[in-house]
Amino acid sequence: MKVLIIGGVAGGATAAARLRRLDETAEIVVIERTGYVSYANCGLPYYVGGAIKDRAKLTLQTPESFRSRFNVDVRVRQEAVAIDRAAKTVAIRRLEDGSEYAESYDKLILSPGAKATVPDLPGMDAKRLFTLRTVEDTFAIADFIEREHPRTATVVGAGFIGLEMAENLTERGIKVTVLQRGGHAMPTLDGDMAALVHNALREHGVTLMLGAGVTGFEEREDGGMRTLLKSAAPVDSDMVLLSVGVTPESDLARDAGLDLGLRGAIKVDEHMRTSDPDIYAVGDAVQVKNFATGDAALIALAGPANKQGRIAADNICGIPRAFKGSQGSSVMKLFDGTVASTGLTCKAAEAAGLGFDYVLLAPANHATYYPGSSSMTLKVVFERSSGRILGAQAVGREGVEKRIDVIATAMRARMTASDLTELDLCYAPPYSSAKDPVNMAGYIIENVLEGRVRQVTWDDVAAVAEKGIRDADEAESPRPPLVLLDCRTDGEFARSHIEGALHIPLDDLRDRLDLLSPDWEIWVYCQSGLRSYVACRILEQHGFSCANIAGGYGFYEQTALDRSVRTDGVGPCGMAAE
Repeated sequence: MKVLIIGGVAGGATAAARLRRLDETAEIVVIERTGYVSYANCGLPYYVGGAIKDRAKLTLQTPESFRSRFNVDVRVRQEAVAIDRAAKTVAIRRLEDGSEYAESYDKLILSPGAKATVPDLPGMDAKRLFTLRTVEDTFAIADFIEREHPRTATVVGAGFIGLEMAENLTERGIKVTVLQRGGHAMPTLDGDMAALVHNALREHGVTLMLGAGVTGFEEREDGGMRTLLKSAAPVDSDMVLLSVGVTPESDLARDAGLDLGLRGAIKVDEHMRTSDPDIYAVGDAVQVKNFATGDAALIALAGPANKQGRIAADNICGIPRAFKGSQGSSVMKLFDGTVASTGLTCKAAEAAGLGFDYVLLAPANHATYYPGSSSMTLKVVFERSSGRILGAQAVGREGVEKRIDVIATAMRARMTASDLTELDLCYAPPYSSAKDPVNMAGYIIENVLEGRVRQVTWDDVAAVAEKGIRDADEAESPRPPLVLLDCRTDGEFARSHIEGALHIPLDDLRDRLDLLSPDWEIWVYCQSGLRSYVACRILEQHGFSCANIAGGYGFYEQTALDRSVRTDGVGPCGMAAE
């Protein structure tokens, strides 16, 4: 059997290695357009930033190492230009001299990946405008920085690569401006959680411009770059990095008549087989199934690509294996913080027509009495009718990705909130709490679903704010239907609070119930949502109508007021542990 693989990196290289482990006699040929067959794609920004200093560390396998260990024929700097499905051959062009030859196959695996999206804008040919997708791109950027010593940079796009490059360019001492066309960074997050990312960027000296539609680029007379904006003044810088997404590299498949799907991605079945039974496709170029919804999706991540390469190899070798979909689990380092997510955002759940809700909590990564604790913000999306977990997002420091990984596993097992409460997770003071943040998320969702607490959001507060909020000092004012109750301490309230809110510290609440009227609708907040939940349980059992404001005042500060809150040494209640 002869297997021809077009493209290396995650999907193609994984398929080649798996094929060899399954079949020692197969002839395996890998065609790779770049000069690197298997490299650390996700590590490229960190070479630019200097965290990875040795260029060789980016290369996971070379043609020589593939040959010696796996007996795979790897041909770099060669490009597949056409597939003859009837003859079962692929036309290959040698990029060094332009010559072509035909390579036959019994089975063909397409792993062409995705290319950096390059919009049709004026000035795209500027020498100081870069994209980052390949090792060659990385070296070009790094060499430019070493040679030209830019002081400023403009990053267009605030997805993974854009923000990782913003961080790494900043680490090189370059002043960075990030332009994002939409209303928030990180499309894998909801806008409220992305606000925490915005704050982190600004804290580290990055200028973030939202709603910044780029209309073109110009080369300045002094050699620098000017980025033109639709509704704002141009942004000048010494270099520009364009990172506005990726597009599936499916031209070869399209020209061969294979079925295509979303945005031209290659359609495959669960076995990674295309519409031609002898051709498989894997990686960023294929359309997959969203595990949470079952809908078609494009999810360009290394983890799924590796799994798909293995599955394609298994099926070629007669092992029936299926790819059941992707959740899009991801994590990103952002300066001293971590951003992670899995599954659906609220926006995606709404688009899928699901009846959903979400909870917000601010748990510590480990016991607060043990030194070095820090709190994270965790948002968990769930299905109202069943309690099934649909997705989660978290922003914080240590332990963020651990919790998202646990929830990703729970999603794969189609667990509900009640299942989260029963997860038996590792605990010792330096690592977690007896009730892990994942357990706590389950408890909160369970309380909401079982009606033990009614929750509202700060968006709900804003929507009714025009109706008026009773000021506790205005005894003669008519009582509106809504009263905000701040149950934090006197010190917290004095520092900052919602204007017009009634203030009764939680520990004084039972003794001051006479200040409240059973005719009021009372919405309660504390710093994180934990003390206000306790307050709601007290109020409800004394006959008051109340709701807990999700996320508490700390979330309001970060999302509405664009300011960060203290996270080190802070307990789940939002108060400093010392």
